[in-house]
Amino acid sequence: MIDWNERFAEPGHAYGTAPNDFLREWSARVPTGRVLCLAEGQGRNAVYMAQQGYEVTAVDASSVGLAKARELARQQGVSIETCHVDLDDFVIEADHWQGIVSVFCHVPAALRRRLHAAVVAGLAPGGMLILEAYTPAQIALNTGGPRDPALCMQADELREELDGLRILHALETERELVEGKYHHGIGAVVQFVAVKE
Repeated sequence: MIDWNERFAEPGHAYGTAPNDFLREWSARVPTGRVLCLAEGQGRNAVYMAQQGYEVTAVDASSVGLAKARELARQQGVSIETCHVDLDDFVIEADHWQGIVSVFCHVPAALRRRLHAAVVAGLAPGGMLILEAYTPAQIALNTGGPRDPALCMQADELREELDGLRILHALETERELVEGKYHHGIGAVVQFVAVKE
């Protein structure tokens, strides 16, 4: 099990300071307003969304990661809210968010199912979820991500767990990832974008 405070205390940014490529590809389609970034770590995606004009809240269980997220936001001249809480204890306000970002948010399956049900409820009408995660095929590639396939995600599971949203994009694929020193090389990912109607 990774000690996230220990990892995020290392010099620099574990996953870089640039936003996730898949998020950047879809972000402009998120309606104006509030965006929630789950398991946001050191803030690269939250800061990017704030730069696009969104009102961003970054949630993470690592106080060290969130301190770096606030510092990155300050350096980039934007403001983000941070919430230091375990996702098991975090309450997503219903019908509240225009966007929810879940980038490599790998948690145990039971928590993930509860979290995704809360995501569906938490999106406001017209709100969009943008998600990218590793699939179990990532384990063999050894280029980052969890070592336990039970923490990974697959498109069919996401369709079930996010029932109630209209799917715009659902794809399992391999792609080149260059995200700091911990995500580097070909990654086996699932990409999922859906909206609440």
